[in-house]
Amino acid sequence: MADKGRKPLRLDRFLVEMGKGSRKEIREMAQKGRIRVNGEVEKKSDRKIDPSADQVEIDREPVEYAATEYFMLNKPQGVVSATEDSRYQTVIDLIDGAVRRDLFPVGRLDLDTEGLLLITNDGALAHRLLSPKKHVDKVYLAHVKGRLPENAVKRMEDGIDMEDGWKTLPAVLKIIESVSTPSEEGIPVTKVTLTIQEGKFHQVKRMFEALGCQVIYLKRLSMGPLKLDDKLLPGEYRRLTEEEIECLKNT
Repeated sequence: MADKGRKPLRLDRFLVEMGKGSRKEIREMAQKGRIRVNGEVEKKSDRKIDPSADQVEIDREPVEYAATEYFMLNKPQGVVSATEDSRYQTVIDLIDGAVRRDLFPVGRLDLDTEGLLLITNDGALAHRLLSPKKHVDKVYLAHVKGRLPENAVKRMEDGIDMEDGWKTLPAVLKIIESVSTPSEEGIPVTKVTLTIQEGKFHQVKRMFEALGCQVIYLKRLSMGPLKLDDKLLPGEYRRLTEEEIECLKNT
């Protein structure tokens, strides 16, 4: 994916960004004649190239360039929203079709939460989407155990006073239906959607706890204009379309 107008880049930095090795390894490749630029062997790994115009090869295999990449992931339960973790598989581990090696998740979903997660290396876009000042809507589907108070919708609209002293921004609660017959304990379970504009630690779960209920299933459906593709099963992903990227950048 060419990036028109990209400033000249050192050859070794280009190849490091594309995940082809460390600078030392790239230098050794160049010295051994394994790297070509526009069909010619290039032994100087510090030379400048134009990623949008120059064709780089390693062992005669073209190296595709992408300045930025954007993936929509349907995050499954049991996978952590991080770039690396010593205990759990990460969301980055699931993205095996990426060109770049500096991808990260935009925001976090709890370990047991499913749904939409944007994976990218576009730091500026991530900052805009996560900034509290932007008030970007995030819509969640939740199964809530316990009897919701009659004024639950109003209390969410007014903002919930949390135990640690902060008050949530106004949220939109929509009650959909009973998920199933009441549990063995006689406790009802209700399917709802909740739209919030923040993303603090365990926020959705804590908001319902403040209403005397427990979230037993949680899935993010959308973030701003980006909606989860219903064709993606948990653990599956796809690249964003140009239209989706443009909509996000205009958020």
